[in-house]
Amino acid sequence: MNFRSEIEKDILTSIETKKKLLTETEAISASAEMMIETLQNGGKLMFCGNGGSAADAQHIATEYMVRLRSSFQRPPITAIALTTDTSLLTAAANDLGFEDIFARQIEGLGKEGDVLIAISTSGNSENILQAVKTAKEKGMKVIGWLGETGGRLKAMVDCPICVPHTDSGRIQESHIMIGHITCRLVEESLFPQQI
Repeated sequence: MNFRSEIEKDILTSIETKKKLLTETEAISASAEMMIETLQNGGKLMFCGNGGSAADAQHIATEYMVRLRSSFQRPPITAIALTTDTSLLTAAANDLGFEDIFARQIEGLGKEGDVLIAISTSGNSENILQAVKTAKEKGMKVIGWLGETGGRLKAMVDCPICVPHTDSGRIQESHIMIGHITCRLVEESLFPQQI
């Protein structure tokens, strides 16, 4: 079988989606500024998402804690993925309900001045909605990495970034790009002497 035309179609769709994301540069810039201010004031970044977005949460949190580029020597930047502790996630799901697996962690670990990066391609995931609600109650700022419409989350977050597509794969590809861009902006702003 020759899948060349299908492969080319997917690559071109991904490129077009990223081109359309140029409409979100102000929101991406604002999100980077929000993270920089938080970190300069002693706050931390917290990431959450489901499925592929859970993997994206831990991927980007790791870029902050370790480093984005091996050539850029810097101290760790405080970031936590709320998606990685299986004992906590399964206990919370079992005892409290799946909708509270992230909210419970924010209750215990979040504080005023921290930033939550809520990742949802639909913008309607109940456990992300509950996480955002809890973060706002704690006085945290919230950035949303969302899909085309932003779903219910769009109106709840301080800084929504909506990828202009409806396919989860295309949206997640752009979320990773947004994560890499903002991480670079944050680390270069916090550690300009390393550039």
